[in-house]
Amino acid sequence: MAASVGDLLRATTDESVKQSARVSTGFSEYDRVLGGGVVPGAVILMAGEPGIGKSTLLLETAGHIAAQQSAINPEAKVLYISGEESLAQIQMRASRIGAVHDALLMASTTDLDSVVSLISQEKPVLAVVDSAQTIHSQAVDGIPGGSTQVREVATALIDVAKANDIAVLLVGHVTKDGSIAGPRTLEHLVDVVCQFEGDTQTALRLLRSVKNRFGPTDEVGCFDMSGEGIEEVSDPSGLFLSDSEETPAGTCVSFTVDGHRSLAIEVQALTTQSVLPTPRRATNGVDTNRLAMLVAVLYRHARVNLLGQDLYVSTIAGGSAKEPSCDVAIAAALVSAMTNKPIARTTAAIGEISLTGQVRPVPRLTHRIREAARLGFTRILVPRLRSGAKKEQFDGVTIIEVATVGDVVRELGLLDK
Repeated sequence: MAASVGDLLRATTDESVKQSARVSTGFSEYDRVLGGGVVPGAVILMAGEPGIGKSTLLLETAGHIAAQQSAINPEAKVLYISGEESLAQIQMRASRIGAVHDALLMASTTDLDSVVSLISQEKPVLAVVDSAQTIHSQAVDGIPGGSTQVREVATALIDVAKANDIAVLLVGHVTKDGSIAGPRTLEHLVDVVCQFEGDTQTALRLLRSVKNRFGPTDEVGCFDMSGEGIEEVSDPSGLFLSDSEETPAGTCVSFTVDGHRSLAIEVQALTTQSVLPTPRRATNGVDTNRLAMLVAVLYRHARVNLLGQDLYVSTIAGGSAKEPSCDVAIAAALVSAMTNKPIARTTAAIGEISLTGQVRPVPRLTHRIREAARLGFTRILVPRLRSGAKKEQFDGVTIIEVATVGDVVRELGLLDK
């Protein structure tokens, strides 16, 4: 018999409404992205490219939660259900990354009814389902991974999660263009959508929340992938800086903001005289169109001619310098490479360059400067502050305000007078 309308209503001040405490994932980086941990009854979609480490992160998370919750309640358990690996393969990976625990139960099945039954019967603290594209339902037509099947899988898992107050971590695949495979409704149905990103050629992995009903969506978690599993990186600022003690020409450091973090990004540039009718522009971690714009601006407003040069611009360790705040550093690195004059290793440059050659302000400038000072930078080029703006002082740091790209070149002493 259906409940009456009155039975459905509760005041927001009603203290009898149960609010379950969040469960820590065992990774402070992961917890921060989720807003403080996993909310019981929440369905979290973890998306990422093949081989990026989604399954490893979630299996390690399952191991952490199993150990943590069973210490509090001996009856607590965690389920890891895979439609992609056999039991032997799951156990082998769990042993490799140290996620073996009596309270961590595993199953290998692709049948949706079996998955739902396991979760309903065992009532775990957490259930990991790998993945939305391999589980299928006998109740609807379509191949596993198809729109109808994925929608049915997501709906069934959400129902069992809400009915039993069980958190579900659901793995999702992505397409060639980086979007989540399956119907768009999949992202609307779940409570949280996380993207696990990184270059498979490097060990760095970034976790972002693109949808979160229980927390912020502007946080990023940093992880390091190794043969023993995944480790969190609580202070990633130095990851994108080279280890060389020398200061070669063609390098400059800037600072980007990702979530509530400011990250140091080292830009490296190489210029050579081109023998091609159309000089080459090769980039890695830098926007090619923006590079072309900066070359034109340098020529027009700073009398620096790079038009006939082959240009190669890259960042260290897979960092991204596509944020406009890196414009000044990219321009400085290009001129430094062309003139073979190095920029001091304790110098950083922050600012956006416009088509008119002006250096424009960037968001959260003080936050970036504070991080630069913490990392030992003593000379920082920044956009000229607006009149009346409060100028914060930093011990041992010289703040140099620049108004134009010409000022940048002159302040760094990159061109002969």
